[in-house]
Amino acid sequence: MSSNDDFFINFDAKTLSEADLVQLIEYHNRCYWEKGEQEISDERYDELLRALEKINPEHPLVLAVHAPVVAGTGKVTHVRPMLSLNKAYSLEEVLEWAGKYIRNEDELLLIQPKYDGISANFGNGTLATRGDGETGENISDKIPLIELETTNYKGALNRPVRGEIVIRDDDFKTIYSHIVRKGGGAYKNSRNAVAGIMGLKDISDMLRQRAKLTLVDYEMISYSILFKQLRAEWPRIVAEIETLPYPMDGIVIKLADAAYSDSLGNTAHHPRGQIAFKFSGIRRESPLLNVQWSFGKNCLTPVAEIEPVDIGGITIRHASLHNAQNIIDRDIHIGDTVTVERAGDVIPYIVSARPGDNRKVAMIERCPCCDTVLQRSGPELCCPNPDCFETRVQRLCASVKNIGIERLGEPNIRRMMQVLGVRTLKDIFNLSMIDILKLEGFKEKSASNLLREIAAARSVNDFQVLAALNIPNIGVNVAKAILAGYTILELSGLSIEKLSEINGIGPERAGAIFRELAAQQDFLNELLECVEVKQTKGVSSANLPKICFTGKMPEQRSYYEELARQKGFEPVDAVTQELSLLVAADVSAAGGKLDKARKADIQIISLDDWLKSGNTVPAAPEPEPVATEDSSTGIPKEQGFFNF
Repeated sequence: MSSNDDFFINFDAKTLSEADLVQLIEYHNRCYWEKGEQEISDERYDELLRALEKINPEHPLVLAVHAPVVAGTGKVTHVRPMLSLNKAYSLEEVLEWAGKYIRNEDELLLIQPKYDGISANFGNGTLATRGDGETGENISDKIPLIELETTNYKGALNRPVRGEIVIRDDDFKTIYSHIVRKGGGAYKNSRNAVAGIMGLKDISDMLRQRAKLTLVDYEMISYSILFKQLRAEWPRIVAEIETLPYPMDGIVIKLADAAYSDSLGNTAHHPRGQIAFKFSGIRRESPLLNVQWSFGKNCLTPVAEIEPVDIGGITIRHASLHNAQNIIDRDIHIGDTVTVERAGDVIPYIVSARPGDNRKVAMIERCPCCDTVLQRSGPELCCPNPDCFETRVQRLCASVKNIGIERLGEPNIRRMMQVLGVRTLKDIFNLSMIDILKLEGFKEKSASNLLREIAAARSVNDFQVLAALNIPNIGVNVAKAILAGYTILELSGLSIEKLSEINGIGPERAGAIFRELAAQQDFLNELLECVEVKQTKGVSSANLPKICFTGKMPEQRSYYEELARQKGFEPVDAVTQELSLLVAADVSAAGGKLDKARKADIQIISLDDWLKSGNTVPAAPEPEPVATEDSSTGIPKEQGFFNF
């Protein structure tokens, strides 16, 4: 049957019968694994698998472990099975998986790249593919083409390792630009090239053309993170992994305690202690129309304006470019065709770029607000002018949020700075009813509400005060760790050497803390006069009652978590035995967290009842004008953007 038949390409997986789903999956398996010709995206294929899993979770196609057809010299039985991994398609699914197996909020997780190549194991001088998980193909004859990359080693394949055979991105651009495949023509992409070469019985022509493959050790690149930090750190880790020079189709998340992970056992298909987050079908190409420079509290961030493109049913118009160094490293210019990725709940970002015919430089040299010559600070582009209005706006916005005035947004802070001459948190704490009524959109009731919220923020934790100084890389979580051993006054008297000894700080952060505390001493003294500081030295978050939120709520989850912190709770992401309270948008709903809390006899309370119980601050001012936002990206529009 023709591969162009609508049945095979333009299907709606949700409406298909089990028989139709099986026919489609088997067809596309043959295309992908046997012919090496992918006819639908990973996302479309995963739609078929998930639809079949919903109808028949035990179907062999759902549980199958696939591998490409290779030219091997015999079968090899793996001492340890090389199973496939269970898949997640959003951060919420990853958190749900972790919630089943973590023992507490401090469970250590490892996050590793999910390479897009051919899984292989090398031991006792034999290289074998994963095969069906139990038995693989002997491909030792391909060893002359392969270079090993493992921890602190890069060279000949000469030590036991489990990993993925890939072609590095840089090798594909250089070496494979002139390699001719069997039958003529160039390889379309690196995965196609790996599969093609592994399917060759005779590799002499590849050796003659100096083809090169890389076996990447699965354990070589690994990020350690506590479960309770996973949600906050997820976007950063995804972005950092994406910069690695290997073809990848996702991320692997696993329990760091190998013995505990092994004790959980395996299903017929996958180990319980690991899961793969898939990048499937979340990439599209689009022309780069412009670059907007968004001001942050310490740097300017480039945001791509692209021709609208649909990814997973969402229209994307803006995507993150991360920082100035990323633009340079990827040689990105306005007019290029860029590949945009939207990974789960992560803001869309640019993965790569192909040069366009009419290219325009995307970088800028002068501040678009105050025209000061910009400076480089590591990978970032910064405005050194302390009086730059846009920089001051963003720093004050960050300080306001860190100090706990969650609902005072950027539009009103701008108005306060422009109309009332506000410059610092002290100025905000000193606002009067008369002052606020001068602002557009405020009447007596909304002004009174805002004053009550500001007053409530006068009782503040010391780590919120430290975070409000906007020291680079010192957010609330890091500040909390620092002040577990020192008061703010004691911190101000420490040398860089002493600061470096604090767990997790290091010389770079220590230097930033030392410089900023000295430079902002007057501001800090003024702020301490305005607030009542609760010291947390010697207080462990492990002793605080833990609270968790679930369900769709009117405000962002961070808003309610901040209210909880102000009242002495420690917000967490999962339901465990240590949880004291689960706050639900709908207590009658069904769901993983609610069901788990009911079984564990953990107290459940509705959001409305929790808010009425006194565990909150007064309502925010109304009406509150807000910056317009691109719902597809979460990136603000209009406010703080400069186009070039």
